[in-house]
Amino acid sequence: MKMSLAHRVLLLWIFTLIFLIMLVLKLDSKIQWNWFLIFLPVWTFDTILVLMLIVKMAGRCKPDLDPCEGEHSVKRRLWYLTALLLKLAFCLTLCSRLERLTEMWVSVVCVPLWALLGGALVELGHSVFHYRRE
Repeated sequence: MKMSLAHRVLLLWIFTLIFLIMLVLKLDSKIQWNWFLIFLPVWTFDTILVLMLIVKMAGRCKPDLDPCEGEHSVKRRLWYLTALLLKLAFCLTLCSRLERLTEMWVSVVCVPLWALLGGALVELGHSVFHYRRE
């Protein structure tokens, strides 16, 4: 399952366009769909990314591969997987709040997003200062 950069960018643009069209139609009250259906293109793209990450991480478990060689790469891929799962949690809580399935504060809905942004800042700081030391 290897996709070139052009294919990934094209896929991202297509799913983003579909999501934005559906979102605008929902906000203009042209369609009366469920919020979970509106976010379906986002979840489809995230599912593709998670499957690609899992396949790449499983490829690192070959018996003839040196485990110390790609340790940094595995940690980075674990962070990417965690970030995608936090994004998924944010989308799920946001949809449940918009559908009024649960009555929770907006600050509680945003907790996965804040954790994702905090982790991104730590990853950015680590990558910037890691290269400065070398």
